[in-house]
Amino acid sequence: MPAKSFFWYELLTTDMKAAERFYAAVVGWRPEAWGGSENASYTVMNSEKRGVAGIMDIPEEARERGVPTMWFGYIYADDVDAASESVKKAGGTVKRAPEDIPGVGRFSVVSDPQGATFQFLKPNGPDQPPLSMTTPGHVGWHELYTTDWQQAFDFYAGQFGWTKGDSMDMGPMGTYQLFLVGGEPTGGMMNKPEQIPYPVWLFYFNVPAIDAAAERVKENGGKVLMGPIEVPGGGWIVQCMDPQGATFALLAPGR
Repeated sequence: MPAKSFFWYELLTTDMKAAERFYAAVVGWRPEAWGGSENASYTVMNSEKRGVAGIMDIPEEARERGVPTMWFGYIYADDVDAASESVKKAGGTVKRAPEDIPGVGRFSVVSDPQGATFQFLKPNGPDQPPLSMTTPGHVGWHELYTTDWQQAFDFYAGQFGWTKGDSMDMGPMGTYQLFLVGGEPTGGMMNKPEQIPYPVWLFYFNVPAIDAAAERVKENGGKVLMGPIEVPGGGWIVQCMDPQGATFALLAPGR
């Protein structure tokens, strides 16, 4: 089975226009209204290479269910219906059944057995070639905070062909397990600390220099929750919260 991974990212927020301005300033993305209309309900955020992520207001029905402001990741699926059913059989949950988005593709919303949510998407049109994870403005790392990382790893390995990389002893925080997609280090998993209320994926956006990026977060109304911290390999990270309350992280090759 070929390994599958995240390839699109989406922010559900309470103020789409404010979020556009924040991430454009912090990450350097260029906002583009979907369909070219300034009144569009979806904004594509572009790096110099191509689109990276989308931003939209939380739909009314999702607000009523208590969905918070947060980032989601989309995993590519050749067959969204079959992938969703496979998640269900493996102990996960189908939170929104597969359906078509006109002009975009077929998608569904699911969660793993521990409750971390992600989405499937089979886009219309030809596949885009993959970019290096170090590409400026793109996602350079994926991190899962969960309640049982061993069981979570088994789930993602079984569904998507992910394999284990190195593991690190984090002391009282437990083990940090790297995972590989197609043999390439792509992210890590660990048991969540108490301050994180539920299992969730955290995405790290690539920036040139960490201190300047952290200052941009604060200057534009966000908060730096942790860091800057040097990570193995010489990179630097900060974990942050945007002005509407969504958590995200930044990754830079140096300070």
